[in-house]
Amino acid sequence: MTTSFSPDWLFLREPADHRARNADVCEAAVAAFKEHQQISIVDLACGTGSNLRGLAPLLPLNQTWSLVDSDPVLLSAAQARLIAVADNVKSIDPLILEKNGRLITVHFIQLDLRTEFKRALQGEIGLVTAAAFFDLVSQNWIIRFCETLSRLKLPLYATLIYSGEGNWSPHHPADAAVLAAFHKHQSRDKGFGPAAGPQGATVLVHTLTGRGYSVSTAASPWRLCSQNALHIEALVNGISEAVSETGLVPETIIADWRAARIRAAQCEIGHIDLFAVPCGRGFQQQSVPRG
Repeated sequence: MTTSFSPDWLFLREPADHRARNADVCEAAVAAFKEHQQISIVDLACGTGSNLRGLAPLLPLNQTWSLVDSDPVLLSAAQARLIAVADNVKSIDPLILEKNGRLITVHFIQLDLRTEFKRALQGEIGLVTAAAFFDLVSQNWIIRFCETLSRLKLPLYATLIYSGEGNWSPHHPADAAVLAAFHKHQSRDKGFGPAAGPQGATVLVHTLTGRGYSVSTAASPWRLCSQNALHIEALVNGISEAVSETGLVPETIIADWRAARIRAAQCEIGHIDLFAVPCGRGFQQQSVPRG
């Protein structure tokens, strides 16, 4: 089984993703490169390029991004969106654009990250990034990835790793049952082996610290309200469909939960952001509070 996401869903969630980014972890990642004139970034499972759009304004003036994904539709959508939001496009192939005073070169790389992630980590790289990814892969994949990351002594900035919390207002009697079933579904194989799900951040932290990395983590929850009605509706529909596939919650209860949750006043979906640096790399580190 593999997981793919529609460009529409990724564009819809992008504002919430950017708002959720933990400022302290982000500041630590950005500070590590504040003396650099240029930087090369590899963004794994890039989707439509949201991570670039969120992070590029904070990084050095000259940037080279390698956007890596297995889905050519998402890579095409990423290219189109980056062109649309650029202040100036200097070249299409490779894509070279100007945005917020930055000169950004973008390479689009189609790779099957299940088996080919090492190919994405070749060449001169300053930073590896990923968003909403490490809860979808397996514990074994995370261990193999960290082995490669450690061997190459590369830093990692990973955002929006799902942490398992789903708090809705007002309360619904089926909240706990739906959340438990959703976690059961999330642990299914997404193509990388049984998914780590809410344990993804814990596995990543444990594996990296065991390899001598200095790791900073902090909470980065989605906080949605009635102004985010379209996002909430898409989220609720996705959760309801996943829960239905497990057979653990009766369909009548799922339908009632779905109807109530689409009208929810607010919700908070838990995530974790992480910045990890190999010891001795020479970066200027900042202390980041947990929470």
